[in-house]
Amino acid sequence: MQHDDAHGSAPTRDGGTHAWPDAVDPTSDDPAEWPTGRLLFTVVRRIEHDWNAHLAGWNLNHAGFPVLLHLFAGPRTQRELAALNGVTEQTMSRIVARLERAGYVTRGDDPRDRRRRAVAVTDTGRRAAAEAGRLQPAEDLTARGLGDDDVARLREILVTLVRTQRGADQD
Repeated sequence: MQHDDAHGSAPTRDGGTHAWPDAVDPTSDDPAEWPTGRLLFTVVRRIEHDWNAHLAGWNLNHAGFPVLLHLFAGPRTQRELAALNGVTEQTMSRIVARLERAGYVTRGDDPRDRRRRAVAVTDTGRRAAAEAGRLQPAEDLTARGLGDDDVARLREILVTLVRTQRGADQD
C-alpha cells in the first residue's frame, strides 16, 4: 500500500482506506511513529533472536526446526523441503547437512523413487523437535507483554496475513 499524503490514508484491497497515524516517521526512536513494516520487522527480528536462543539448547535454529516438523509427515526430498520452507535448494542443502551432523536427520533412497534421495527425521530429531517446540515456551517468546485477548486477536491477524501471502504466492 502506498501512503497518500494529501488524505492521510491509503487504499486497501477491498476498496476502502486505511488511516495512517498523524505522524509516520521511519527515522524516529518512538515506535508509535514508525510505519507498520518497520514495526513488524523489529518484532520479528527480536523474536527470531529469542527463538534461536531457545532452540540452541537442542542445537537447532529457526531454519532447521521447521524442516524437522515437515519431516514428521515422512521422508521428503531436499527440493520438496526447500519449497515448503521458501528457500533455495542450495540453502536447504546446508540446513539438512547441519541437521544430519546433529543426528536429527538421515539421507537415503527415496521410497517413492529409488533414483532420488530423501531426507528422514531420526528418533533423536523427532524428540528434539517435540521438546523444543512445546507450545508454552514458544508462545511466551512471541507474546511477551500481551494479554490473552491481545494474543487471540494477533493470531487472527497473522493467520489472515499468512493466508493472504499464500494466495498471492499462488497467483
